[in-house]
Amino acid sequence: ALVATGQKSIEDAAKWLHSHCNDPSLDDPIPQEYALYLCPTGHLFNCLQEFWKESKRQCGKNRAHEIFPHITLCDFFTCEDQKVELLYDILKRICNNFAQRFPPTISLSLHSSTSYIGFFVGDSHANILKEFAVAFSSEASALADCHVKPCLKQLHLTLAHKFCPHHQKTLEQLAKCINPEETCHWVAALYSRDMRFVHYQTLRALFQYKPQNIDELMINAGDFIYVNPTQQSEVSEGWVIGTSHQSGCRGFLPENYTERANESDTWVKHRLVVIHSTSVGVSGVSWCRGFMQLLFLLALSQNTNLRRGVLVMRHGERVDQVFGKSWLQQCLTADGKYYRADLNFPSILPKRKDSVKHFEHDPPLSSCGIFQSRLVGEALLDQEVTVSYIYSSPALRCIQTAQHVLQGLKLDQKVKIRVEPGLFEWTKWEASRVIPNFMTLTELTEASYNVDTSYRGNIPLSSLVPSESYEEYVSRSSAVIKEIVTACPNKGIILIVGHGSSLVSFTRPLTGLPAKDSSDFAHVVRKIPSLGMCFCEELKEEKKWLMVNPPVKTLTHGANAAFNWRNSIMEG
Repeated sequence: ALVATGQKSIEDAAKWLHSHCNDPSLDDPIPQEYALYLCPTGHLFNCLQEFWKESKRQCGKNRAHEIFPHITLCDFFTCEDQKVELLYDILKRICNNFAQRFPPTISLSLHSSTSYIGFFVGDSHANILKEFAVAFSSEASALADCHVKPCLKQLHLTLAHKFCPHHQKTLEQLAKCINPEETCHWVAALYSRDMRFVHYQTLRALFQYKPQNIDELMINAGDFIYVNPTQQSEVSEGWVIGTSHQSGCRGFLPENYTERANESDTWVKHRLVVIHSTSVGVSGVSWCRGFMQLLFLLALSQNTNLRRGVLVMRHGERVDQVFGKSWLQQCLTADGKYYRADLNFPSILPKRKDSVKHFEHDPPLSSCGIFQSRLVGEALLDQEVTVSYIYSSPALRCIQTAQHVLQGLKLDQKVKIRVEPGLFEWTKWEASRVIPNFMTLTELTEASYNVDTSYRGNIPLSSLVPSESYEEYVSRSSAVIKEIVTACPNKGIILIVGHGSSLVSFTRPLTGLPAKDSSDFAHVVRKIPSLGMCFCEELKEEKKWLMVNPPVKTLTHGANAAFNWRNSIMEG
């Protein structure tokens, strides 16, 4: 317990022990893994943090965001719990021995390639740091019986790693804004991690979840959960199985109650020792202020009102998602008239000339789906998002979503919905194995949907092929998104309401990314919730599109099961 809390205090260790009282591995002799880093603090650290934040905003997350800014001196090694205090003493002694030799500023030069951007440590300073690492390694091996491997290759401070190649130029421009000679206090830092979960994903709980069954995991907001990606194939959709960092217990939990955390969020900080400090210079303060002003100008230049953007959105909750494929049978009378069997069924179905049974393969939104769509529209309005064009798949659920989003935006009388057959999902996934019989533009207009009757789709409805191949679907999606972007030259947002697959198949060709493998594609799409969205902004001067954070947050909610008072309350 002391080691797991960094030996900060008896109180912290006691709390840890109490929270792990049901941990099945509590008595297992599993040592922690330790690493020795050299970490910047002061003005340089602040500027690196700004780079971290801005690079993530403009180019998305890459491997460098998993860990704080650092130079690795000794990579991970194991140490028995009872010998950890020896490491603390060794670290302090080595730092004292090198205090006079440590350079006032470390020589750092920027290096860039298609998969790595970072600072390389100059040879003369790198030699001193390597001697420091060797000294720590030798004493740790001799006194604490640890096999420690010092880093003797090119020492570096990583800024970005394993990013998309087309982001290299943007990341380079941001990296060049960092002054490596900025005032800095360098600190030798000893961290540890639980070696059992090295190759796991780390999730952070967004909400509290109280178990409904014995095999489910209790989590509180802020808890971390370790999840093994290779163990999720047999888990029900929407759920994951993981181990709580806070309690050590294992169980199932709803995936939409979590978000991806950084790898280092669960690491334990044991000791920080300042090796060398310098006085704060005026140039450092003024440069950081200039850096902040530059970031402000970058953010301003990317304001959604000044650029074109494409917001791709999945439709709201569909009625068969809640009530199953036989939903229509549940709400039709003997003479074929629709009635509302549950409040989550829509109050009415739009009129269509052919059989009402066609709704079976072209289902409408549920009442909750209508509410979700309007709520997202209101959120976009609050963020002052300017929607100039709106396109929808011909599926009724998509057209209804578009209509209610526009109502939330208060644009339902100003912007007409362009029904584009080419936006329909991968037809191989269509349960009926035929293209659904969609409502016509005339029927939609008569049902008060604000569709653009003069719009002619890029791909005719008649050319949609049942059970098309994945390559055919990818080709269709790529062609449609390019045609839509070309047809909408004005600044503002192009809103596309489609299916879960749309978020992948339209944004990747737009941003220059290759198509995913079909199995990987299916795995990703299964996890996209109702009203899930992706947002791309145009960098006109660079003639490319960049995926950034959507203008509004996601919508998360729990299930609400059917309730029968007679069977529940009156029985017994």
